[in-house]
Amino acid sequence: MSDIQTTTVSEDGFGSTSQVGEFDMAIDPLDETGPNPNAALVATYASCFLPALRVAGQQMGHDDLGTIQIDADADLDEDDDLTGIRFTIHVEADLAEDEIDEFVERGEDICHVHSALREGLHAEITVNAGAF
Repeated sequence: MSDIQTTTVSEDGFGSTSQVGEFDMAIDPLDETGPNPNAALVATYASCFLPALRVAGQQMGHDDLGTIQIDADADLDEDDDLTGIRFTIHVEADLAEDEIDEFVERGEDICHVHSALREGLHAEITVNAGAF
């Protein structure tokens, strides 16, 4: 038995609904009934990276990072294939300059989506410490 099972159904048109555990998620390449697959991937990547940063912070002795926000931007080529993803990360806690690189590296090691994507598509990351 696999660790993750999903079911994706499209009754007509291009949109589909995926059942992921007990959750339904609408995805539509035309952005009519839900986000398109590329947008869903970028959001999923950021949604995985954010808690990875919290764990990284805890490992570094920052038990309360406060609010963390990831603004993600992505680029598409003429075939609508993702060619780049950039994260701008805003952290309420005031991290020292020398801590930021370690913070990001640990987040990259912890985030499962980061590990799953091909190397050329990993996010370029900017951290704005003391942002809130």
